[in-house]
Amino acid sequence: MIRRERPLAPFVAGLLGLLALAGCSSRHNLGQARYRTNCGICHHGGEGMLGEIPPLTGRIDRIARTPEGRHYLVDVLLNGLNGPLLANGGRYNFSMPSFRRLSDTEIAAILTYLSASGGQADPPAFAASDVAAQRAQSLGPSRVADERRALDHIHPLP
Repeated sequence: MIRRERPLAPFVAGLLGLLALAGCSSRHNLGQARYRTNCGICHHGGEGMLGEIPPLTGRIDRIARTPEGRHYLVDVLLNGLNGPLLANGGRYNFSMPSFRRLSDTEIAAILTYLSASGGQADPPAFAASDVAAQRAQSLGPSRVADERRALDHIHPLP
């Protein structure tokens, strides 16, 4: 009986593909877990509370489509946000705390998770290096609200 060798290339390619998917999945799981324990307390499943806590689902991915929007979103998590603000046509007046205590990887994972939750194809992703680049500059929550108003004039926010 002649034994035929099977080429390893298809097996290796499949294994590498599974590992890549596992990396995406673990990043998504980290983002979801950190969102639940840090953000979900107020924002719930992403829908917020009308008049009190703005919704996140369907907005983060749209805001993150521009460099200025990505910068703003990282600033919100690092520094907090005081508002009044408009979101999805609703008025909100709230105070969000800083999540500076979270690592760059955790903040990037939360933002990536929220972006992916928007339902749009090819949602923007965040890297820990995006967060690290902004961590050195500490802004107050009111300054982040100023950044939001300026951004809204350039790229109207949902």
